[in-house]
Amino acid sequence: MTLPLEGRHALVCGASEGIGRAAAIALAQAGATVTLLARRLDALDTARAALPTPAGQAHGALVADMRDTAALARAVAALAARQPVHVLVNNSAGPPGGPVHAASTDDFEAVFRQHLLAAQVTVQAVLPGMRAARWGRIVNVISTSVKEPIANLGVSNTIRGAVASWAKTLAGELGPDGITVNNVLPGYTRTQRLDQILAERAAATGKPQEAIAAGMLATVPAGRFAEPAEIAAAIAFLASPDAGYVNGINLPVDGGRTRSL
Repeated sequence: MTLPLEGRHALVCGASEGIGRAAAIALAQAGATVTLLARRLDALDTARAALPTPAGQAHGALVADMRDTAALARAVAALAARQPVHVLVNNSAGPPGGPVHAASTDDFEAVFRQHLLAAQVTVQAVLPGMRAARWGRIVNVISTSVKEPIANLGVSNTIRGAVASWAKTLAGELGPDGITVNNVLPGYTRTQRLDQILAERAAATGKPQEAIAAGMLATVPAGRFAEPAEIAAAIAFLASPDAGYVNGINLPVDGGRTRSL
């Protein structure tokens, strides 16, 4: 199977590390010109240097904070005016853990802004170019919690579900324009987010992180954590012409951990 994205421009959010960085590499390998978005230019430059650069391919970097939606909207709109975006990967750092009953309204508002509102303004900024091309791919990296809530991730469970519902609605609205909207649901993946979860659970229970990790892996039929490149492969497929009839889905990439259909 080929993933021909030559001539397409992809914007990958949260691209300086982890799944975002792996997605940028996968899309570049498929032929896309990639703009990487994150908060720190030095980290972006390091990530951009790792991208394959065939002749005629010039990748870019865009400094923006997903939590500052007004500035994010301006930055992405300016980018899209210079170079229309055909593939948008919405990806941002996971919210802090904790039980939902203990979360403050400020906790909910901050995560809602960073995830759902940030995705909304980026879509609005790139949508004119996608509509003009009659072709677009929007891929949101969220969580398996949209199918099964994850213990001690109360705010994340809530906001991830909101993003999934937003994306499903958007898929129906944009499908007639040749634009698909899909969600990738990563399982336990070797990223800084996994390190954060292990540390938080160890602190909450007093157990060593190795024991926490073993307990997590006991729930995964594949018996291991995912590598970021494995999540990126699913993103690259959904961004490809081959996925043109795949729209409005939640795709778990979790080694079989999710028990629901």
